[in-house]
Amino acid sequence: MTRPIWAEVSLSRLQHNFRTVKQHVGPDTEICAVVKCDAYGHGVEECSQALEAAGAKWLGVTSVEEGVKVRNAGIKGRVLVMTGYWHGEEEALITNDLTATVWTADHVRVLCAAARKLGYSREAVHLKVDTGMTRLGSPIEDLPEVFAALESAGALDPTGTLFLEGIFSHLASAEVLDATDALEQIERFEHVLQTAGQRGFHPYYVHMANSAAVAGRPNTWKSIVRPGLLLYGYQLPFIARNGKSQVPPPLPLKPVLSWKARIISLRNVGGNQPLGYNGAYVTPAPAKIAAVPVGYGDGLSRHLSSRGQVLVRGEYAPMVGNVAMDLTLLDVTHIPNVQIGDEVVLIGEQEGKRVTALEQARWAQTIPYEILCGLSPRVPRVYVD
Repeated sequence: MTRPIWAEVSLSRLQHNFRTVKQHVGPDTEICAVVKCDAYGHGVEECSQALEAAGAKWLGVTSVEEGVKVRNAGIKGRVLVMTGYWHGEEEALITNDLTATVWTADHVRVLCAAARKLGYSREAVHLKVDTGMTRLGSPIEDLPEVFAALESAGALDPTGTLFLEGIFSHLASAEVLDATDALEQIERFEHVLQTAGQRGFHPYYVHMANSAAVAGRPNTWKSIVRPGLLLYGYQLPFIARNGKSQVPPPLPLKPVLSWKARIISLRNVGGNQPLGYNGAYVTPAPAKIAAVPVGYGDGLSRHLSSRGQVLVRGEYAPMVGNVAMDLTLLDVTHIPNVQIGDEVVLIGEQEGKRVTALEQARWAQTIPYEILCGLSPRVPRVYVD
C-alpha cells in the first residue's frame, strides 16, 4: 500500500523525444543520452532500457555507482561516467565496462595501474577540458602534463593500456545565444583539438553540446552530443540579450513525467481563517480547502507556498499556505463538485489544461532540472505505455 501520490512516466514519450533529437542533429552525429540523477528523477533503469531500445548507443551518468546501476539493468551499450571517478572506484569502473572521464595526470596514472593489475588493455578514456566553466576539467595550461601521462599509459601505442577515445567540454551559457563567453569557449575548444592533434591524439568522439546547444548551436555538435533535459520533454527558453540573434524554433518534444495525488480532506472554512503553519495564508472570504498528501518530503518545493497551482477537475487551483513536509492545501472554492479522492495534477495534463515542470520552476524561482530531479524516492514511479 502507498499514499495516494504517484508519478507517471511515459516511456513512449521518452523514445519520441530521443528520435526527435536524433532527427534534429542528423545521422552523422551520435547521441549520448544523459540519464544521471536517476534519469532526472524519471527512473534510471527503466529509462535506460527504453532509450537503448530506441537506438541510444551511449548513456551518460554522473558516477561509477550510477554506471553500475545502469549495467545491472542489462544495458549493453557504452556508458560514459561524465564527472570522473573517485580513488578506489577505478577497478569497479573497468570491470563494469564503464568509460572513464579524466582531467588530471593522476587520473590517468591511477586508471592505467588498475587496468594493468586487472589484465585489461586498450581501455578508452575521455578527456574533459575546462574551457571556461571553471568547474571540472583540465585547465588548458595543464594539458601538456595530461597528454604526457596518456603517452606513458600507451595511448599512442596500438597495444597500449589506455587510449584517448574522446575529448569534451561543457558550455556555461549555451542558452544565451549572444553570450560572448560561449563563443570564447568554442574557440578555446577548437584550439585544444588542434593542440591534441599536434601531439598525435585524434579522438573519434568530440563533444561539447548539452541540451541548449543541441537545440540552438549546431556549430557545437561535433561527432556526439549530450542531451539531457530535452529527452525528458523540456527545452529552456533561449535568451538573446541584444535582440539581434535569431531564436531557433522549439523542438516538438513531449513531457515524459506527470505527477499526481488525490484529495484526502475537504473542509469549509470561514473568512479571515489562518491556514497551515504560521497561519501564512489567511482566507479573504469563506472558502473550501482541500488537503493533498504531498509536500517538500516528496520534492514539492516549499517556494511554491501560496504561489503554485495544480489541476483539479480540469480547473486550476492555487496552493494556499506553507507547503509542509507531507501536506499541501488548495483553495477549491471555485470548482464545483469537488470530492475526496479527486485526482490532483501537480505536473501534467487534465481535461485539456496543463501544468509543466517549467511553470512550476518559474513559480518556485528555480529551474525545471531541480523540479524533476527533486522528486523524492517515496513518490512511486508508474511506467505507462
